[in-house]
Amino acid sequence: MGRGKIEIKRIENANSRQVTFSKRRSGLLKKAQELSILCDAEVAVIIFSNTGKLFEFSSAGMNKTLSRYNKNLDASEAAVVEYKTEKQDLKEVDVLKDEIARLQVKQSRLVGKDLTGLSLKELQHLEQQLTEGLLSVKEKKEQLLMEQLEQSQVREQRALLENETLRRQFIGKGSSQRQKATPMIRRAKWACCDHFPYGLLFSLLIEMVEVRTEMSILHRVYFSVLV
Repeated sequence: MGRGKIEIKRIENANSRQVTFSKRRSGLLKKAQELSILCDAEVAVIIFSNTGKLFEFSSAGMNKTLSRYNKNLDASEAAVVEYKTEKQDLKEVDVLKDEIARLQVKQSRLVGKDLTGLSLKELQHLEQQLTEGLLSVKEKKEQLLMEQLEQSQVREQRALLENETLRRQFIGKGSSQRQKATPMIRRAKWACCDHFPYGLLFSLLIEMVEVRTEMSILHRVYFSVLV
């Protein structure tokens, strides 16, 4: 008869548990050594008894094997993190693609395209959005027009003030120079009337000179104001 199948559970009897531990520990370490020799594998086994005693086997040295294990563990963890990050990025890309597609459909509907399949309620909602958007555009347009009108009025008022200032300067300088020139012209007119037989003719000529003189004075005053 063959050996019966042993149920795998904790051995309650302390002596039996200790004997079983010793036998199986030795067998496990022996199998590890055989595996390393037969398969040219780097094998390490660490065992702690229930009393805390350490038993170990390493085909290449425990420190070397543990160092190699830690490096591979870090690489594995990094690969897992990278995989999770890449998976999350792909998920976010899919979400963004769906959002872009939804916005493109919405934009097409706002210009009256791609309306197939919309219900009456959806069409009414779209109409309301378009109406509200048109009102907003009109309000913004009116606001800009009012701002431009106010700026034009300010510029016009400024130009009027500048013209009034120039006109006053022009009149003031013209009057001053006319006052200086008038006595000289009058004296010349009287002299002509007294000394020449054709005094009236000379008087008319002097009046013409007076007019031309005033025009010349005004012309000079105008350009001096502009300068």
